Amino acid sequence: MTRPRIRHVLLDADGVLQDLPGGWYAAMEPWLGERSRQFLHEAWEEELPTLRGEGDYLPMLAARLAAYGVRHPVEEVFAAVWHRLDLVEESFELVRRLRERGYGVHLGTNQERNRATHMRVALGYDDLFDVSCYSYDLGVAKPDPEFFREAARRIGAPASAVLFVDDSAANVAGARSAGMAAVHWDLTQGHPVLLEALAGHGVEV
Repeated sequence: MTRPRIRHVLLDADGVLQDLPGGWYAAMEPWLGERSRQFLHEAWEEELPTLRGEGDYLPMLAARLAAYGVRHPVEEVFAAVWHRLDLVEESFELVRRLRERGYGVHLGTNQERNRATHMRVALGYDDLFDVSCYSYDLGVAKPDPEFFREAARRIGAPASAVLFVDDSAANVAGARSAGMAAVHWDLTQGHPVLLEALAGHGVEV
């Protein structure tokens, strides 16, 4: 049976295109020290509905910070932690090479509205991708297969023509269940591993 031809590549953001230097816990330590891990896991749990576009995360985060005795403005903490991003040049070079080869290159990421706005405007993501699929905008978050069905609809291609790359095994499984080809990869594995995986799906760059 002939494998469907891949014409589009859908890329996750965190762990694939961008990196948080030192990790989340280290980023939070200036405010909470050893309590950073506990705080972040609680904050991430509260964040889940906002990833689907339900509510504003900043008031929730402000309340959580106040409960931990942090008096700094929530905007200051959010910018210092949630905006602490390094764009990975090798990944964006891959985006350019894929586009030169005629592939559609798209973004598929779980983000609440505030961080997504930073990515779209301050980091210029809207100009870098053909279609940007943010979970808050789609109204559904990975790994729900509906995220990938809606992403394919917005891309304007059958799911079988899309290859998805993500650092989460659960998200990769969700994409496959929606009919996409998918690669489980993160920055720690190195880009040669990703190029080999893409080639395995007939995507040569």
